[in-house]
Amino acid sequence: MNAGSVSREKTVVTVVTTIIISALSLTAHAQSASVGRVYPAKPIRMIVPFPPGGGNDILARTVGQRLSEVVNQQIIVDNRGGAGGALGAQIAVSAAPDGYTLFLGSVGNLAQNPVLQEKPAYDPVRDFAPVTLLATSVFALCVNNAVSAKSVQELIALAKAKPGALNYASAGNGSSLHLAAEIFKHATATNIVHVPYKGATPAFTDMIAGQVQMIITTMPAALPHVRAGKVRALGTSGRKRAPVLPEVPSIAETVPGFEVLNWQGITAPAKTPPAIVQALHAHLIAALKRPGMTEALAHQGLDAAGAGPEDFGALIKAEIAKYGKVVKAAGIRGD
Repeated sequence: MNAGSVSREKTVVTVVTTIIISALSLTAHAQSASVGRVYPAKPIRMIVPFPPGGGNDILARTVGQRLSEVVNQQIIVDNRGGAGGALGAQIAVSAAPDGYTLFLGSVGNLAQNPVLQEKPAYDPVRDFAPVTLLATSVFALCVNNAVSAKSVQELIALAKAKPGALNYASAGNGSSLHLAAEIFKHATATNIVHVPYKGATPAFTDMIAGQVQMIITTMPAALPHVRAGKVRALGTSGRKRAPVLPEVPSIAETVPGFEVLNWQGITAPAKTPPAIVQALHAHLIAALKRPGMTEALAHQGLDAAGAGPEDFGALIKAEIAKYGKVVKAAGIRGD
């Protein structure tokens, strides 16, 4: 066979392969569109692994209301609190993978809890199909008014000048507040002592009173006290300044690359058909774009996200790796 014949055969193979791939792609799109027209055909259950009234529950009901408007079906919020979110996750994992049971996942139950437990009850990567990242929010680094530091740079200098003299409060061992502060300590090579509390409210109360000097907490918890002048916010944990506190620098302005986010998203049981996942993602994006949704999330201190299955899955894996490192380095175990 001469070179010309070989070249022509390669060209034919390439063309045929391209046609086959295009056909498969069109078939997949057609299947997804077809599913999108018939799904959902009945009410959807959204499992929230925390009791009613908390931030995750409010987010679920806010999104659920808009999603219901988009799909013309009832969204039933099913609160299954317990074991730091693990109970609800286990219920979701064991549900039928048909798109009618969803799970409101968060950084706590999809990235932190699994690396805090020696024998986790579920694997967030193996047992869940990521659908849509709904919202993100930043933390605020606050100090009580008796602390002399007026900036993140001054706080770091103070901590290095007096190793072990400063302490910080958290909502408990292994809580998001605990891990956020440990990441800050690691990034700044400082020795700040952890004081765990049974919840974020008593932790913040004692910080205001001066029993502890510092806390890294959620923005909704910090904002009222910062605005009232009861505590001082030195930095926020996003890469950029937070719109709700534009006068407060991001920690990254002093510690390049620093970023710790709180996030929530929708997942489904593993083996949920990809066409249903894609249809559900499209419905959720439409829900996030409903009138008043951005304002409703902002009222909760949240920013609308919208990342799809692939990007949301990559985020989960990256966060597991990040928190796995800090948990191992600090020898942390959850309560």
